[in-house]
Amino acid sequence: MYRPGELTSADRAAWTALQSKAHPHGTPELANPFLSPEFTLAVGRCRRGVRIAVVREGGEPAAFFPFQRTTTGVGRAVGLGVSDCQGLVHRPGFTWDARELLRACGLSVWEFDHLVEGQAPFEAEASGTFPSPVMDVDQGYEAYLAQLRERSPKFTRTTLAKERKLGRDHGEVRYVHDERDPEALRTLMAWKSAQYRRTGRSDRFAQDWITQLVHQLFHSRSESFTGILSVLYAGDKPIAAHFGLRSERVLACWFPAYDPAFSKYSPGLVLHLRMAEAAAADGIAYLDLGRGQKEYKDSLKTRELAVSEGWVTRRHPVALGHRARRAPVRALRNAVLARPELFEPADKILKRMGKIRSGSQVTTKPTKT
Repeated sequence: MYRPGELTSADRAAWTALQSKAHPHGTPELANPFLSPEFTLAVGRCRRGVRIAVVREGGEPAAFFPFQRTTTGVGRAVGLGVSDCQGLVHRPGFTWDARELLRACGLSVWEFDHLVEGQAPFEAEASGTFPSPVMDVDQGYEAYLAQLRERSPKFTRTTLAKERKLGRDHGEVRYVHDERDPEALRTLMAWKSAQYRRTGRSDRFAQDWITQLVHQLFHSRSESFTGILSVLYAGDKPIAAHFGLRSERVLACWFPAYDPAFSKYSPGLVLHLRMAEAAAADGIAYLDLGRGQKEYKDSLKTRELAVSEGWVTRRHPVALGHRARRAPVRALRNAVLARPELFEPADKILKRMGKIRSGSQVTTKPTKT
């Protein structure tokens, strides 16, 4: 078991090689950039308790298990709350006993909320499984667009028409797939923070460690891993942007946002189509849109992966206490998200609270004289 700074360059190379070979080995889900050593090491520079367990067979690395742990032995997936893919990266045919692994790592419990498919020892403890939509572009962008036109002709026609109208109204529409201007990243984060507040959600960028993590990943560049900032411009003005992570074959979508002043043009949808086109040209197999039911994801997806949430626990008082605290919250949240009759009123309340919190709606009471 290693701290992030203790991992040798040879082990890092072996970890990357396992991901590079994931597709020909029949485990393409392990190629997700959130499972890369770069993501784990970046989180380790922002958060305490990050550890990496390396399982060796015959002296050679067979599996890498990154996690975060507390002093009491509570374990969580690395970057829990912002990571969209979690699990153990391993060579073909590798099997493990989940509780034995936890014992070896000094953990009483390991919590996950985006467990990748195919991790049977962990999946056995999952409390729920959820769709993670993807956009397949391995056959090229034109093949993807043709499939989109066949499945959703009106949506495709309307989105492309809005892009043309955007150009007529505001100047040439220009797309930069890999924008390196830090100011553009700051603009995206400001848009996203405003969106969180406007919709009553917790502002992730109000947490220093998440802001620090994104800035670190923005500057991460290698053949196997890169932080990608994509920006849509109308004239010289940025109107939509997205920051995500890419490995050799997967672009993981993470933080999309746009300028609300241009909402009638659906700049977020236009941006995602441009991203798909550039990703296909860059050799990407698919864009992972991430867990969560969103209308735009349903419109753009070609299929769905599955991710799970839950806990792996050992017989230990700490594990029982942690699960007792966390399980009711997760169950309530998932029940609300899964049932429209609960989600819609809850969403309206959150948005109303967001308007009040952001100061866009002020209510005054009459005073007595």
